[in-house]
Amino acid sequence: MAQTINNNTTIRITKKKETVPSLLLGRYEIGKLLGHGTFAKVYHARNIKTGESVAIKVLDKEKILKGGLIGHIKREISILRRVRHPNIVQLFEVMATKAKIYFVMEYVRGGELFNKVAKGRLKEEAARKYFQQMISAVGFCHARGVYHRDLKPENLLLDENGDLKVSDFGLSAVSDQIRQDGLFHTFCGTPAYVAPEVLGRKGYDAAKVDIWSCGVILFVLMAGYLPFQDQNIMVMYKKIYKGEFRCPKWFSPDLSRLLTRLLDTNPITRITIPEIMENRWFKKGFKQVKFYIENDRFFSLEGDDVEKSYSDTECEIECHKQKGLGLPRVASLNAFDIISFSRGFDLSGLFEETGEESRFISGAPIPKIISKLEEIAKVVSFGVRKKDCKVSLESTKEGAKGPLSIAAEIFELTPSLRVVEVRKIGGDKGEYEEFCNRELKPGLKMLMDDEHAVDSDLPLENVVLAESVPSIPSDSE
Repeated sequence: MAQTINNNTTIRITKKKETVPSLLLGRYEIGKLLGHGTFAKVYHARNIKTGESVAIKVLDKEKILKGGLIGHIKREISILRRVRHPNIVQLFEVMATKAKIYFVMEYVRGGELFNKVAKGRLKEEAARKYFQQMISAVGFCHARGVYHRDLKPENLLLDENGDLKVSDFGLSAVSDQIRQDGLFHTFCGTPAYVAPEVLGRKGYDAAKVDIWSCGVILFVLMAGYLPFQDQNIMVMYKKIYKGEFRCPKWFSPDLSRLLTRLLDTNPITRITIPEIMENRWFKKGFKQVKFYIENDRFFSLEGDDVEKSYSDTECEIECHKQKGLGLPRVASLNAFDIISFSRGFDLSGLFEETGEESRFISGAPIPKIISKLEEIAKVVSFGVRKKDCKVSLESTKEGAKGPLSIAAEIFELTPSLRVVEVRKIGGDKGEYEEFCNRELKPGLKMLMDDEHAVDSDLPLENVVLAESVPSIPSDSE
């Protein structure tokens, strides 16, 4: 059986019951080989502190460099950091040595959704539940400028509770890759699930392409077969291009109408994610996912807690109050976060800055950092909104692309050091860069100079993480 893992690497599942007695970073006990591909091997592992199972993907740096896949690896890490969601396979952390890169991932026990469908069509309630969870995850990705581009049942996994997890972001794209015409042009995806506009090779809206794939998946779950199929792939492409499909008689009228909107060959009139969420068939029994993340764990928000949650476009790590102190507790960073903050390709980094994010190290107390951000905002007449360790700065002036809006978040690097992450969330990029250079950077540098707790010229990549990560032995050892 083949399983597609991130980086477009196809993993061949092996029945070989071998174990690799090794301890990775003194934290993960490496178990059996789950599968391997050209550039990676995936092992089952156990966190010796918590006893929890994880999957560790081991990538060979030399092979990656020779294969020209550095950009893919960097982009994948960047994407997986953006899209932490209960219905997306989680990447816990990334570790590196001179020769290897280690992805510590969530271990999903239930296998592919494809295996369920291969046994026959699903009941409507089950299909609806999986479709709801998939749309929640895809909508979450789109809100962060991430587009999967290879959605299919093989890339949808099920955990031990029967909940869906979207996996394999190897073909994913981000909004930064859009050309000047506002479209993507890379031909990719799996033939039976690819949208007609991708076949046209004239550029496409990646969000609408994902929605088409979701429509094909919903049809497969309910029918047990593909809406567009033919042994001749060119004939199948013609059917897709013309949108030629029929709903079986057991489909309800509401479901048939939804599928007609999902599989609309015109991407302009094709249904959108917000419209799907308002659809009558979709809404039956649907609960909007509200959650926060702490220590790499998802916590759902229910009842009164929902009112305190962030919106879907900001629902990341929620800073809770320390009991009895009334001071916000900053979210701590693991090795994955720290490596992803820095530049380069070894321990000095795995992806580069986008130009719309800046990070600063400070030894100042949290209240002093927040006060400095308020002071900077006051100088330029920006409005300020605060929530624990998050500060939003909003211009009152209409810029070239609307008012400039900036989000700042404080993370704990060590008990005595903080990382201040600042990013543009609205407005013009040029105006943001000017604000950073003229106001933000001088103000925060002054704060760092005052503290004497950290060398202000010390780049984040000089923070040493794991210089002696042991290599996983080869299969022959």
